[in-house]
Amino acid sequence: MNHRHALLLIAALLPGAATSRTVLYAAAQPIELPQAQAPIALLVDLSAGQTLFAREAEQPFLPASMTKAMTLLVAFDLIREGKLAEDALITVRPETARRLSGKGTSLWLKPNEQVAVRDLLYGIATASANDAAVALAEGAMGSEAAWIAAMNARARALGMTGSSFASANGLPDGGRTRVTARDMVRLAQALIVDHPGLYRRYFGQHRMDWKGQVLSSRNPIAGIVAGADGIKTGHTREAGYTFLGAVERDGRRLVLVIGKAPSEADRAAAARAMAEWGYAAWDSRPFLGTDWIVGSIRVQGGNARSVPVAVARPFTIAVPAGSHPKISARIVYNGPVRAPLAKGQMVARLEVGFAGQPPHFLPLVATQAVGPAGPIDRLVNGLLGPFS
Repeated sequence: MNHRHALLLIAALLPGAATSRTVLYAAAQPIELPQAQAPIALLVDLSAGQTLFAREAEQPFLPASMTKAMTLLVAFDLIREGKLAEDALITVRPETARRLSGKGTSLWLKPNEQVAVRDLLYGIATASANDAAVALAEGAMGSEAAWIAAMNARARALGMTGSSFASANGLPDGGRTRVTARDMVRLAQALIVDHPGLYRRYFGQHRMDWKGQVLSSRNPIAGIVAGADGIKTGHTREAGYTFLGAVERDGRRLVLVIGKAPSEADRAAAARAMAEWGYAAWDSRPFLGTDWIVGSIRVQGGNARSVPVAVARPFTIAVPAGSHPKISARIVYNGPVRAPLAKGQMVARLEVGFAGQPPHFLPLVATQAVGPAGPIDRLVNGLLGPFS
């Protein structure tokens, strides 16, 4: 395969993780995205694992109703685990109905009304209903506090180190709920990759019919940008206008984040510009498949002294439109890694780069299990000596 011949691979041991920095991602066609229109903006090619545009991607900001994307992820997790059924009925607590029915976007839930989980999920994903999010949280876990704890646990598991959640719906909470654009991309990836069926079912809807009323989505790109199918808008006076968006076109998935936009029109213009630029200014090329062994890394204390590594899923690579750069890569890990290792366990990263672009990193997993060293293995390892 020709794209493999363009890859120059070297292995490296590094003592620590890469640090974040402000970088420019230059394409042949520069993006026109004024700072005032989108003070925080991030565009990531999920298919390539590659950032295409970043502005204040690590800066915490108020997400407003984008918070509901995490509520939906927790719900999807419970459904997959068999702990929550889409046809189950949730009884709305009277105090929840009194506090939230009609507050902001709402399903106008009534005290002791029974609502199917799937209707609450549609209400959250499409209409951004504040009462639906809390009713679901209380019905599924007994309290909103327990649900919030699950949201934060999921965030930690995803590596969302710059984010914290203090409500199920994103209504103003004194600034306790904060996220970063980079973290929201991690959340979007979990929704799309971990729950493809549920994602397709509940996201990308333009409207929902509820109690004789039509509740419309505020997604600024769904139905306008080809392939747009998610994910969640947000707005409060304190937060401004926010958006976590997703587009899939010709098998290529882009995710974008906008924070602190000053108006709904600015948010819409920025989202559309980012999405279209991501496809027009960048070409997507085949790069790595799961069947290609990238290299091997050293193992300590195991029944093997090394283990082959590969990517866990296929990756493309995004290059400026019309260009054919030489791609270089190196395996980066803190090593030798200690046994035992499970097949499929992430053990290293592949640093990928080409001229004019900052490097990006792809996760590498062990292609086979490595058990702990037995007596003979320890003898052989001792005779061969320590790693140099």
